[in-house]
Amino acid sequence: MQQKSKLVPFFHYFPNSNEDILRLHAFGHSVLNGYRKSCWYEEEIEENLRWSFALNSILHTGATPFQDIALLDTKPFGKALVIDGKLQSAETDEFIYHECLVHPSLLHHSNPKSIFIMGGGEGSTARELLRHRTVEKVVMCDIDEEVVEFCKSYLTVNSEAFCDPRLELIINDARAELEHREEQYDVIIGDLADPIEGGPCYKLYTKSFYEFTVKPRLTKEGIFVTQAGPAGIFSHTEVFSCIYNTLRQVFKYVVPYSAHIPSYADTWGWILASDTPFELSAEELDLRIKQRITGENRYLDGKTFSSASTLSKAVRKSMVNETHVYTEGTARFIYGHGHGSAYKLN
Repeated sequence: MQQKSKLVPFFHYFPNSNEDILRLHAFGHSVLNGYRKSCWYEEEIEENLRWSFALNSILHTGATPFQDIALLDTKPFGKALVIDGKLQSAETDEFIYHECLVHPSLLHHSNPKSIFIMGGGEGSTARELLRHRTVEKVVMCDIDEEVVEFCKSYLTVNSEAFCDPRLELIINDARAELEHREEQYDVIIGDLADPIEGGPCYKLYTKSFYEFTVKPRLTKEGIFVTQAGPAGIFSHTEVFSCIYNTLRQVFKYVVPYSAHIPSYADTWGWILASDTPFELSAEELDLRIKQRITGENRYLDGKTFSSASTLSKAVRKSMVNETHVYTEGTARFIYGHGHGSAYKLN
């Protein structure tokens, strides 16, 4: 964790614990009379780049055996969930991430009935899956029970999903759970934390994991999809391109796609993989959306997916030329464990 710094004229302050954050929250509302003051969330995206926005309040902070969690009420993005100093999702735009993660894989499958989610403790991925009329069973496997219970309590938008009888919630390591299960799934979804140095999730982005754990648990026409980190013009070489290349070593057909998510301050990436080709046109995707999905998507339709899977010239060239294969010994990481979760007053 970062060490405390002294207060300076612009009242920068970096908390060293959840108690410090709460004290800082109170400090911002009770002192500095005569000054305009507010509390800010700040995340260090790169060594020389930080992203910050104003808070209305800090709703909750806590720590589990696995990670630190916070729920913030932000001025630009509504309620925001932060885990280990990294923004996970924000109320106003999480639908972009979760519609992109879930719907392309299920729409490209001829009849998706059984789904396995690696991670997904927030509940939003399950929410989107359960909108599909064909889905009969969703297994959500998250390692951190306290985060799941936290999200159940505070993210009421997903309450209905958590109560759906089609959802089976398992508290376990996703790798261990998949390895001991004998059943196969039509779609497996990687809604995991980013691969961060020192974190546990990077092992679930490796060639061996995809080849020997994920692929055997897919049905014949099964589809795997994973979130794959930042996919911007400069940031895509962190992990997006090598996760794509790694999946190309395991599956016959691999499709990378991306979308801008305002609260992430970047374009984000996902990757579809299967041994069955992805051949649906925008019009065919729209027809399946109409036939299969309850309610209306806010972001994704056929044309949007066609656009999302058409990467820019520079990124396409970089992806094609990527040679790095993700293994436990040659892992790449996104910037940051412990660099975020900073708050400042000004």
